[in-house]
Amino acid sequence: MRRWLAPLAVAMALLSALLTFLVLTGLTRIEPTPEVVRSFYLINAATILLLVGIIVRELWQLILARRRGRAAARLHVQIVSLFSIVAVLPAVLVAVVANVTIERGLDRLFSGPTKEVIQNSLTIARAYMQDHAQLIRGDILGMANDIAHARPLYDQDRRSFRELLTASAGSRNLPGAMIIDKNTNILESADTGMRLAYSPPAPDFLSNVNESEPEIAVLPDASFVAAVIRLRAFSDTFLYVARPLDPNVVQQLKQTEVSVAEYAQIESRRLGIQVAFALMFAVIALTILMASVLIGLNFANSLVAPIRRLMNAAHTVSTGDLHVKVPVHQSEGDLAQLGETFNKMTQELRSQRDELVNASDLIDSRRRFIEAVLSSASAGIIGVDNSGSVGILNRSAEKLIGHSEAETLGHPLSDVLPELEEMMKTAREGTQRLVQGQITITRDGTERNLSVRVSAEKTSQPHDSYIITLDDITELVSAQRTSAWGDVARRIAHEIKNPLTPIQLSAERIRRKFGKDITETKDKQIFEQCTDTIVRQVDDIRRMVDEFSRFARMPKPVMEGEDVADTVRQAVFLMKVAHPEIDIEAEFKEDPLRAQFDRRLISQAVTNIVKNATEAIEQVPPEELGKDYGKGRIDVVVSREGEDVLVDVIDNGIGLPKVARSRLLEPYVTTRAKGTGLGLAIVGRVLEDHGGRIELKDASDFREGQRGAWMRMRFAISGAPAKSEGTMQASSAANAVTGIATPPETKQPAAETKEPAEKTNDSTKIEASTGI
Repeated sequence: MRRWLAPLAVAMALLSALLTFLVLTGLTRIEPTPEVVRSFYLINAATILLLVGIIVRELWQLILARRRGRAAARLHVQIVSLFSIVAVLPAVLVAVVANVTIERGLDRLFSGPTKEVIQNSLTIARAYMQDHAQLIRGDILGMANDIAHARPLYDQDRRSFRELLTASAGSRNLPGAMIIDKNTNILESADTGMRLAYSPPAPDFLSNVNESEPEIAVLPDASFVAAVIRLRAFSDTFLYVARPLDPNVVQQLKQTEVSVAEYAQIESRRLGIQVAFALMFAVIALTILMASVLIGLNFANSLVAPIRRLMNAAHTVSTGDLHVKVPVHQSEGDLAQLGETFNKMTQELRSQRDELVNASDLIDSRRRFIEAVLSSASAGIIGVDNSGSVGILNRSAEKLIGHSEAETLGHPLSDVLPELEEMMKTAREGTQRLVQGQITITRDGTERNLSVRVSAEKTSQPHDSYIITLDDITELVSAQRTSAWGDVARRIAHEIKNPLTPIQLSAERIRRKFGKDITETKDKQIFEQCTDTIVRQVDDIRRMVDEFSRFARMPKPVMEGEDVADTVRQAVFLMKVAHPEIDIEAEFKEDPLRAQFDRRLISQAVTNIVKNATEAIEQVPPEELGKDYGKGRIDVVVSREGEDVLVDVIDNGIGLPKVARSRLLEPYVTTRAKGTGLGLAIVGRVLEDHGGRIELKDASDFREGQRGAWMRMRFAISGAPAKSEGTMQASSAANAVTGIATPPETKQPAAETKEPAEKTNDSTKIEASTGI
């Protein structure tokens, strides 16, 4: 019964649909009365419900299969839906075309000339009424105006006023005109000779009438149009006028309105005809749809079975089992060939997977090794691809160039590290695979010297890839320069200081012995001036030599527990006494501040920095100092930061140069005409011996808007000089790359320690002042 239920239901539905069509079109002897049509519709509805029940049962089975996760359940639904759409689409199109055809036929009847004629007749009749209403509006406004001006005549001579009212109404063809009060009592009436039966408006209506705009009423049933307006210069008095309408026009208006109503009623019945045809087409469409669904279900069952087996096998493969095989039935045609191909594919995948697993293990071990090497390397390593963009960057390189990995990867090397542009150009244009050199970079106001190795990686691409190795040799270069200048200072002190005393003694002896022999005043003045110049210049040279000696023989600090605040306070007090014209103020964030340091050396360092600040203030014109504080000012701030002591000296002098600022810490580099260039170098060595350093900044960084310099002295509370492991590795790497050995503590020959001319801009000045 279940097997034959669906075909039987389809046959019954088709038969009922055919009979319904024949009866509704009048092709049978059965009269399509409402009872007959209703009976056929009920039969059609019963067959459709039977088909819907069968479809719901089949769809429920599909839903259960999908919920249970059976393979190809979704494909099963898609095939059934496809067959249903292919079947129902033509039926729907036919139904739409039929409805459109019927709609157009009815539109020709109800939207054609007939409808336009009826609507136009009604419009013309209503326009006639509106024209009369507008005409009587103008007449009543004119009469009201005339009556308002004749108010004195109304009070003095009623007969003359009535004649005026009659003449005004007669000139405007108004058979009825009267003056009434608020209770609709007639005060005066025009005697026009025409009799018109009309009644005045109700008293309640008159209360809403004003003087500027009349109230107009078109009364088709009474065949007249009337208007009323409140009279100016009168108290609660109104003018009421009326004019008769053409009885034929009024009659035609009524007939037109009846015709329009009947036409609208007939037009509303059009929906019933459309519904009848729509139901007929719906029955046919649903019948075809049910048949298509059943055919689709049977076809889908035969098509989905091999696909389901293939999908189950593919799912097994996705779990990693490549030993599965699909059962092949030659009766399934092309789907059987697909199963054979799938089995061959799984066999190939098994062999390739084994090879890939072995290769992946090897690559993974190499990758871990390379990552470990890069992360532990103290030197900075940068990988550049053939397009010139950064592809690899280790942590050491991030610290050296001052950019994080996220800021550099994928960006051009020329934007990340423009200082390498010349070396990269040499590497690209040259034939050597290795290019070496040194560059100087400035990051956050700090200048660093880097040893660079650019190694080309030959590839099949038009441009090569490069591996760039960066080693920080800043401390090594600084140590070499300091050692070299120390040796120069010792030789200058030894070679120059010895003859200074004989020269001074000889000049003084010449002045004592021969000064009294010169009698002429002019010659005596010249003699004394020359000897004084010799003695004074010898003193100046001796002071310069003493500076050289102090720099060359820096004593080792004697670390003792002292109070930093007291040491700085005494040094600042001495400078305040020596420079009363400058405001020198000291501020202590922590007092007392105990630390391990050499009191004499730290005091000397503070004195040198404050002395430099006073000299910088002296170079500023007084009128410019007046813009700030009115005079020179130096602030000394002592504080603690972690395990370091900070001594900040801020002045409002000329400030520090913007370019090559870090060179000021090198010996014999100065910006003043009479400076030796040893003050900051000595302070730097003192702080290095105390595990610290000196930092050169602008005063505007400390206090916004202030001019001048900001010197920060930093040294460890413990007083122990610390050298990190990374620094030792960087120095060793730099030695290996550049071939420069760390300078020994013993004396070196002057020729070996002499600074090359191209390395410093102050060599000419030193040679001129020292004779080297």
